[in-house]
Amino acid sequence: MQKQEYQLVTVAFYNLENLFDTENDPITFDDDRTPEGKDRWTQEIYADKLLKMASVIAQIGPPEATTAPALVGVAEIENRKVLEDLVNQTPLKQSHYGIVHYDSPDRRGIDVGLLYDPKLFQVVSSKVYELKLYDPERENRRIYTRDQLLVSGNLAGERMHILVNHWPSRSGGEALTRPRRMAAAALNKRIIDSILSEEPYAKIISMGDLNDDPKDKSLKKILKTKARPEQVGLQEIYNPMERMAKRGQGTLAYRDSWNLFDQLLLSAAWLQRDYEHFQYYKAGIFNKRFLQTPEGPYKGYPFRSFANGKYTGGYSDHFPVYVCLLRKAD
Repeated sequence: MQKQEYQLVTVAFYNLENLFDTENDPITFDDDRTPEGKDRWTQEIYADKLLKMASVIAQIGPPEATTAPALVGVAEIENRKVLEDLVNQTPLKQSHYGIVHYDSPDRRGIDVGLLYDPKLFQVVSSKVYELKLYDPERENRRIYTRDQLLVSGNLAGERMHILVNHWPSRSGGEALTRPRRMAAAALNKRIIDSILSEEPYAKIISMGDLNDDPKDKSLKKILKTKARPEQVGLQEIYNPMERMAKRGQGTLAYRDSWNLFDQLLLSAAWLQRDYEHFQYYKAGIFNKRFLQTPEGPYKGYPFRSFANGKYTGGYSDHFPVYVCLLRKAD
């Protein structure tokens, strides 16, 4: 009997920890990330950071992956230019990544974006959804944050939808800022529901730095995510990261505890076990040793690129995450 061959593709998300260029943008708060600014953000540091981010992205995936990810959602990027510089780095050049990016209203000037391998994924449409937040403590003043990016297209001929998120941070305290992430989850659910109302069997992946763990209310109460595939109904959402979090795994560490803020959520259609078409195969945290702080009190934590007011030569304060999709090869 001939052995069945399978096609495996990786879909990844990576928070790039403030990937800024060195130019001063007059309309955003990027002054620190300039050569004269507080962070002394020089061209040499920027070049090193780009090369490191590219080298990681090229490797994200399980041991059995033979190519770079087909799709990579990214967060904490300043503009389209830094993504163009990123995909032109040597480790990524051969993938010829395309870019989907929109400037967001975030006050720090950080956006989300999507990189895609045009040999595997064709963009059909893209748009952003604005998350409108107001601070009740300050006369309902507007809080400007990241948009949610929706990209619809064809993965090797199969229709799918990707949402890229970077939900509001916990700066100011988890409880105080929780309503903002609940609002972000509600917007995400509206987008997903609108797709499913037109395509009940739509294949959707919502990814991002959610600034919440899989067990938090934004995920469990608003998005109603499920921890096990067998629990997922037709229009429900599977969160493969929930069981990882229960085992104590994480993508970032703070005060001696791990959080798993970086997540990929899947609609039910990925779980059908019909390998004539792409199906969910596995998920993982890409936490190779070289991405971990090598020594000291933070040994094993993500090896961040900036700490104590200076560039460390590290990578990011988050580990990347991924899901693998599988189908029978022709």
